[in-house]
Amino acid sequence: MKKIKSKYDIFRQKTQIIIYGSNTFLGRLFDLILLGLILLSVLLVMLDTVEGINQKYHSQLLVCEWIITIFFTIEFILRIISIQKPLKYIFSFYGIIDLMAILPMYLSIFFPATNVLTIVRILRFFRLFKILHIPQISQQSKQLREAMEASKEKILVFIYFVIISAVIIGSLMYVVEGKESGFTSIPVGIYWAIVTLTTVGYGDISPASPLGQFLASLVMIMGYGIIAVPTGIVTAEFAKSSLRNNAVSTKKTCQKCNSQLHFDSAKYCHECGTELPNN
Repeated sequence: MKKIKSKYDIFRQKTQIIIYGSNTFLGRLFDLILLGLILLSVLLVMLDTVEGINQKYHSQLLVCEWIITIFFTIEFILRIISIQKPLKYIFSFYGIIDLMAILPMYLSIFFPATNVLTIVRILRFFRLFKILHIPQISQQSKQLREAMEASKEKILVFIYFVIISAVIIGSLMYVVEGKESGFTSIPVGIYWAIVTLTTVGYGDISPASPLGQFLASLVMIMGYGIIAVPTGIVTAEFAKSSLRNNAVSTKKTCQKCNSQLHFDSAKYCHECGTELPNN
């Protein structure tokens, strides 16, 4: 006997099609309205921090922010009740972002300053990639994610090295320069080392002695190399990911490392550089 759907089941089904689907007119319209409200919300938060605008239109801006927050709250609830596995959505990347988008305004009831944190709603623009359905963008996004995941261990090792270097350099500068030049403690020296290594250079603290200036010069030069390292790591992994996703032939097998991911036109192995056989 065919089971008759209740009004609630029909409502859930229609809501799921509108909210999660973008192939229908209502689904596409909902996505466009959602993106427009996200953009408007971010703009309102920015305007609310401008002193002149805040003094004249604070109440109106606050009302608009609450209207948008209520809309996002209803949307969040509908997303939960319209799918079979709500917990999967709640703890997903987009689910956490959606929750972060509405929490600051409710927290502002008890802590007024937290309403500024609603600026995190701009993270919801990540949905734009899902809405547009552009294959090239999806492919590039996938490759970038794979590259970041593949290089995370190397980047962690690199950060570990930078932290150790900053501690050593900061301690040396504290000993060489001392309190007279503003290096009042080792933590201050570490702060200076991090700022210098990252080539930010605020200029609030600077060495005065010749030895200190010599060390600072070495740190500055080292900083350029430090910037290049993580970029090179991610770029290399991105290239490998691109090769894996775009490789059109596995006929050319490297006789040295047995790698099979090569283009038909490839002459050398991308892993070890050995010349490939002409198959």
